[in-house]
Amino acid sequence: MDLGLCILAVWVAYFLRLSIWTPLYGDPFWAVAGALAFALPVFFALGVYRPIFRHADSTGVNQILRASLVYALIYFAVFTVWSVPGVPRTVGIIQPVLLFVFMVMARIGARHLLGELLDRGDGRVLQRVLIYGAGVSGRQLAAAISSRREMKVVGFLDDNRGLQGATIAGFSVHSPDKVVELVSKLAIDEVFLAIPSATQQRRNEILGKLRSLHVRIRTLPDIIDLALGDLPNDGITNLDINDLLGRDVVTPDTNAMNAHLRGRTILVTGAGGSIGSELCRQILSAAPGKLLLLDNSEYALYAIHRELELALASLPGDNGAGRTELVALLGSVQDEQRVDEIIACWRPTHVYHAAAYKHVPLVEHNPIQGVANNVFGTQTVARLCIRHEVSHFVLVSTDKAVRPTNVMGATKRLAEMVLQALASEESSTCLSMVRFGNVLGSSGSVVPLFRQQILNGGPVTITDERITRFFMTIPEAAQLVIQAGTMASGGDVFVLDMGEPVKIVDLARNMIELSGLTVRDASNPFGDIELQFIGLRPGEKLYEELLIEDAPMVTAHPRIRKAVESFLPATFLDERLREMRRAMDAGNPGAVRQIMCDTVGEYTPAAELVDNIYIERRSLVAVGALG
Repeated sequence: MDLGLCILAVWVAYFLRLSIWTPLYGDPFWAVAGALAFALPVFFALGVYRPIFRHADSTGVNQILRASLVYALIYFAVFTVWSVPGVPRTVGIIQPVLLFVFMVMARIGARHLLGELLDRGDGRVLQRVLIYGAGVSGRQLAAAISSRREMKVVGFLDDNRGLQGATIAGFSVHSPDKVVELVSKLAIDEVFLAIPSATQQRRNEILGKLRSLHVRIRTLPDIIDLALGDLPNDGITNLDINDLLGRDVVTPDTNAMNAHLRGRTILVTGAGGSIGSELCRQILSAAPGKLLLLDNSEYALYAIHRELELALASLPGDNGAGRTELVALLGSVQDEQRVDEIIACWRPTHVYHAAAYKHVPLVEHNPIQGVANNVFGTQTVARLCIRHEVSHFVLVSTDKAVRPTNVMGATKRLAEMVLQALASEESSTCLSMVRFGNVLGSSGSVVPLFRQQILNGGPVTITDERITRFFMTIPEAAQLVIQAGTMASGGDVFVLDMGEPVKIVDLARNMIELSGLTVRDASNPFGDIELQFIGLRPGEKLYEELLIEDAPMVTAHPRIRKAVESFLPATFLDERLREMRRAMDAGNPGAVRQIMCDTVGEYTPAAELVDNIYIERRSLVAVGALG
């Protein structure tokens, strides 16, 4: 192509000089021969033909410019300074300029032509996207999309009035006020949010505008996540979980947290779970001396240990966290000997107890195991911490412990009462507990369940249209647990001010609509995804609470409160727990639940006993198969 452009540039240069089209033989032939002789060797030597120009950016143009300047000096020296008989001197100036222009135009044209031909050859219909945010992130995203053939950027949306109406990277910038018109006019399939620095409140406002447009909404994460590689392969997520929260994320006092943990030996039980693993990540960032990971699941323990090892390896050698020693420990919190050996050997200063069975229906069907792990496991670890004079013990609790209607919530309230009773006795260990609501994205959370159901085409199953829950993110939950440890004085029950509860049906509708789909109901029988109400499960509540008593106390953190809860004296509680242990050893789930009702005064079971073994035995007796 460039050979032809060299000849064309000579022919046009002659025309501009002589105002007639001159045949390129005789004297003009020397101008052509010089162009061919000088141009290609210079262009090869200076790397003009190394880039694949369909994917080239401004760097490719700069390469052509540099090579053209070198070529122009040679051509100018020969045909203008030295001169060749029969060739006008001005051709030595005009021809290199024309050649540069022709080469750039040819590459731009070829880039677009090849792109369109390849796209048509695929036989695919490209997804048409708008990018919300014309800043650095938005422009980088547009460039990345343009270099591939899965989508087609058709424009930007931006709040900056100074940019509206302008063109950036070849795409028009529109006002967000015109988004409804644009989605229809431009046949938009997806909107990308490229505004990683926007506040959660601003993101919620934007999502509110886009939700009714029935286009898929995806988000570009923070540049730090991009750098660390904490993203899917394409660097784009379907929806930021924080966008489902409906409020700003609570920020911790990181200075206090770091000062509390730096250089210490920390033990996390349940380290492989959703909350436990996030606790480990947050603690690691505070650079403890040793981080002990205890979990009963071999795979979960392996996964978090491997993740933390990779995180440590990525840190510079002189970083404080780079000196943290990780210790993976298999074991159950119910195994007193194993836990005793661990605490006696490493002498941790802080223990974060996240090991628990938390899935309401599963614990309801397996109540004895729920009590053994959640109550007696907590008692075992707490007593051993007191025995070995651990400085701080923090229990991860739940809002389901407040006026519980299920076994899981009752076991967590009973675990709180165990700690409160132990804290009332003289001890050097500061015992505290942290109570929070549902955690978005954790195992057992409705968010991954709803997301999978939406991907499968529905229906999205909801237990009851009236059901509400408090929500928080996994990092919020972990940071709250650590923050509480810095403020505890002993026997404290901390709760997070999580704003207003969220209706689960609204959460489901938001997830469907933000996926670009519609809800199928009586008012829209041809919608995409149906909402199906299946009824409350055994022990499930319509509404959750965070406080048993009223008037929580303020703390040093504006969004953390301290609950004032009553509890039983240690001697009386120990007797009840001994009774419960005897009922458990006898395999009597009914007696276990009754003792729990008598001990946890607020516990009112919402369903009859549904222990799996109890139900199976009853059915066998009914058919005469079991005496």
